[in-house]
Amino acid sequence: MAQRKVLVTGSAGFIGYHLSKLLLAEGFRVHGYDGMTDYYDVTLKLRRHQMLLQDPNFTMTEGMLEDQALLDEVTDDFAPDVIVHLAAQAGVRYSLENPRAYLDSNVIGTFNVMEAARRHKVDHLLMASTSSVYGANTDMPFTETEKADTQLTIYAATKKANESMAHSYAHLWGLPTTMFRFFTVYGPWGRPDMALFKFTKGIIDGTPIDIYNNGEMFRDFTYVEDLVRGIRLLIDAVPVRPASPDDIEDGDSLSPAAPYRVVNLGNSDKVRLLDFVDAIEDAIGKKAQRNYMEMQMGDVPATWADATLLKRLTGYRPETDFRDGVNSFVAWYLDYYKA
Repeated sequence: MAQRKVLVTGSAGFIGYHLSKLLLAEGFRVHGYDGMTDYYDVTLKLRRHQMLLQDPNFTMTEGMLEDQALLDEVTDDFAPDVIVHLAAQAGVRYSLENPRAYLDSNVIGTFNVMEAARRHKVDHLLMASTSSVYGANTDMPFTETEKADTQLTIYAATKKANESMAHSYAHLWGLPTTMFRFFTVYGPWGRPDMALFKFTKGIIDGTPIDIYNNGEMFRDFTYVEDLVRGIRLLIDAVPVRPASPDDIEDGDSLSPAAPYRVVNLGNSDKVRLLDFVDAIEDAIGKKAQRNYMEMQMGDVPATWADATLLKRLTGYRPETDFRDGVNSFVAWYLDYYKA
């Protein structure tokens, strides 16, 4: 039986690295595609790719998603069975400073990926969305079947646009598509712009850490290895267009008009931000200098996933306790930075 081939965009990124590593361990051939942008330390991205390149089943291309000719050339050469599209301009706060970057990468770039998937008639296109699309919704835990029309940042708006674009392609071209909404992913090899990284660095360096909304924030922290296990299992949960709306089970986000589904990828555990900071302090063995601040523009006070659909589709649900995940991250950080 021929090896299944997966094209992973954003393969040098935090989640893309961990997913590629898991797929390689399970015998897939993986081709990574990454723009190596300098939104954060490129050295971290290069190191992730260097580790993946130790496996002969991993190949990669450095290029931007907006470069349609290059993306098409790579897709033609590799001929993937599955595309997992993770590459994006990330970060809620950076979208306040440079919104155009989000349109270029997340809208134009994603359109190019969808076109490549359509031309190659891939078995399954899986694309990253975000819990931020739930925006101003307040009923929690968030479920995939609730309306999500009140995005609060351009980042979230571009991700919601991706969901709408993907649904149209799934309908028009019969392209099986799954969108997954991530909930506050953390773990080793994480992004320096995210809270866990910033808090850990600040505590170790003895510099103040900024805690928004005076710490009255709640997040559904999802350990990265749990998250990529969920993605791996969803590769095999290919959506099929139902014969009629009556064929869709209650709680399933499967579209009545297309082979298309949205799935939450979260830990289903609402954690208070101050408890998360306490866990980092415990892992490091040092107290933080806490700088309490007001809520930042575009942020939300809480996120919390209902992961019932993921469990129904795959038999799997993320469940790493945030304290264990924090310990793993801090151990990695101390080793990597020789802190």
